[in-house]
Amino acid sequence: MYKEEDYLQLSGLQHFAFCRRQWALIHIENQWAENYRTVDGQLMHQNAHDSGFSQLRGDVLTIRAMKVFSAAMGVSGECDVVEFQRDPHGVSLQGRDGLWQPFPVEYKRGRPQENQSNALQLCCQAMCLEEMLCCPVPSGALYFGETRRRQTVAFTPALRKLVQDDLKEMHQYFERGYTPKVKPSKSCNACSLQELCMPKLMRTKPVTEYLRQSMEDVP
Repeated sequence: MYKEEDYLQLSGLQHFAFCRRQWALIHIENQWAENYRTVDGQLMHQNAHDSGFSQLRGDVLTIRAMKVFSAAMGVSGECDVVEFQRDPHGVSLQGRDGLWQPFPVEYKRGRPQENQSNALQLCCQAMCLEEMLCCPVPSGALYFGETRRRQTVAFTPALRKLVQDDLKEMHQYFERGYTPKVKPSKSCNACSLQELCMPKLMRTKPVTEYLRQSMEDVP
């Protein structure tokens, strides 16, 4: 079990899965830069992050910006939306009659991706809910702003293990204060930290070599 002061940000799991160096630059070195994608994503999340919002429609109770954590994984954050659906096999909620099954929903600005970074973040939210509420959360959904459609995600044993493995690695990096070396890919073009990371420079020569050569070139 991790102490609360050692919890990592849950949202960082998506960064880590997308690029380990990007995660370290943000969460270890506290560097950040905006681009169109990040600003547009923040605007999209404004409604979902209204923590004072809850709504009951029929058999679905919707709660926004629900705080979640896991002492077992050492992570905390919040779900964009959790839909609690009436279910005889669900759990009781304070102030609500009946039993309810949690179903997390994560909002993303773009469209479905080939990598699992978004699914990992959503699965981690579900695993936190399971630990907090003592009930299984077998699935959730990713909502994509560009397509305006949901994509259901099943939280398989393989996906859960990947969440746990990535978080263990994140804790190790964080404790060491280690920023991984750059591994240039086509994804670098969409990264808001491209100017800070300098993937093209790192691909051609080590930074120390670049600085040494620059000093030699000074008249």
